[in-house]
Amino acid sequence: MILRLIAVGFLAWALGFIAFGAMLPQPAGAAKADAIVVPTGAAGRIERGLEMLRDGQADAMLITGVDPEVKPAEFRAEYEVSVKLLNCCITLGYRAEDTRGNGVEAGEWLKERDAKTVRLVTSNWHMQRAAFELGWHADPNLIIIEDAVPSRLGVGGLLWEYNKLLFAWMRHWIDEVR
Repeated sequence: MILRLIAVGFLAWALGFIAFGAMLPQPAGAAKADAIVVPTGAAGRIERGLEMLRDGQADAMLITGVDPEVKPAEFRAEYEVSVKLLNCCITLGYRAEDTRGNGVEAGEWLKERDAKTVRLVTSNWHMQRAAFELGWHADPNLIIIEDAVPSRLGVGGLLWEYNKLLFAWMRHWIDEVR
């Protein structure tokens, strides 16, 4: 009986991983939102968020998880952002240290702005966990537009991210049960 349960558990985990890897999210296109949220991390995220902001897909953008050493002037120079755009429309969020923290920081920022829709810009392999954490910490009626930045991650990296997603689900489920 125990071996059957282990086999069924492993089969469910393996099928979930195959689905996770086969159905990585894609870029969202031109859908407009009230705001853009970009967790720092892999290449292309901030550039994609800035592109969407400049194209008028939203009026404000939070970059969450910014290293405390990064000053606004350094950010402006690195990403060729005007003082006007930075001052009017971009918030550098320094509080988050991980994906869960990104969800907390972004959820609070979006609630302060009474945002109804958000374009979440992150790597395709990171999107499910980032969207889950954001959805957990934001207004329950918030519409999240998943705008995935295509990137390559090996099988080992995908396994790691899939397991982190499962642990995030379990952590929140345990918190709910308590």
